[in-house]
Amino acid sequence: MVVGQASIEVTGSGTCLVARVSGEMDYTTRPALQDRFTELVARAPFIVLDLSGVTFCDSAGLTVLLVARLRATKHAVELVVACVPPHLRTLLQMTGADQVLRVFATVADAEAAEPRA
Repeated sequence: MVVGQASIEVTGSGTCLVARVSGEMDYTTRPALQDRFTELVARAPFIVLDLSGVTFCDSAGLTVLLVARLRATKHAVELVVACVPPHLRTLLQMTGADQVLRVFATVADAEAAEPRA
């Protein structure tokens, strides 16, 4: 699915979905990305956001990730991120969001992780 200057490709089924996010996560793509992440939370108990294709992320994009995490928690869904590019990893570390979001080096590592109770 293409959302403005961002796209989300979803794979997997059953208990785990992998959503590969590509493009920009910013104030222009925030509403559509937020809606799409909300849809994903309703589909599976475990979601891995593969962020390897994210080329830009500002505070609005970070908010999208944190809101998705909050919504997931509210619905007893585990949402984690993987393959975080260096520029986005720096943003997560600077803001402390890496303490809220579970961050994995690879999608395989994330899929193998035990969901938190």
